[in-house]
Amino acid sequence: MFRTMRRHAQALEEAQCREILTGGSCGVLAVCGDGGYPYAVPLSYAYSGGKIYIHCAPEGHKLDAIAREEKVSFCVVAQDDVVPEEYTTRYRSAIAFGRARVLTRGPELRAALEAICEKYAPGRREQSAQEIEGALGRVAVIAVEIDHLSGKESRALARMRAAQR
Repeated sequence: MFRTMRRHAQALEEAQCREILTGGSCGVLAVCGDGGYPYAVPLSYAYSGGKIYIHCAPEGHKLDAIAREEKVSFCVVAQDDVVPEEYTTRYRSAIAFGRARVLTRGPELRAALEAICEKYAPGRREQSAQEIEGALGRVAVIAVEIDHLSGKESRALARMRAAQR
């Protein structure tokens, strides 16, 4: 169902893709938006328990699109260094394809919000718990169950990594 990467020699292993998801600060969620147009939006997120969690309002374009079609993709760019003198870019990224569902209550919502808070405000459990408690009922989280995960890095970056070993 998912295509084989054309430049398979540049493919990252699944563990490397998961590292990118864990370490990234921003990802781009792509959904089938209004009128069949793609809608891709950069967002903060957390990767926890093999799922991607995205904090959002309980209504809006993303949620309307997910209600129509649960299939989404989520891309994280871990490195993007332009090297003008070599006419290249040293890049490393991962893309997840999966099915999204919207959480508005329950223990998974709370756990997702805790994961997001820990990622962006580490070590502030008490303050985060207060924020979460105050937000319940007026916040949603998009949970993405990953069906397929792939990643790629530039040949130039792969050569640099190999030389450092």
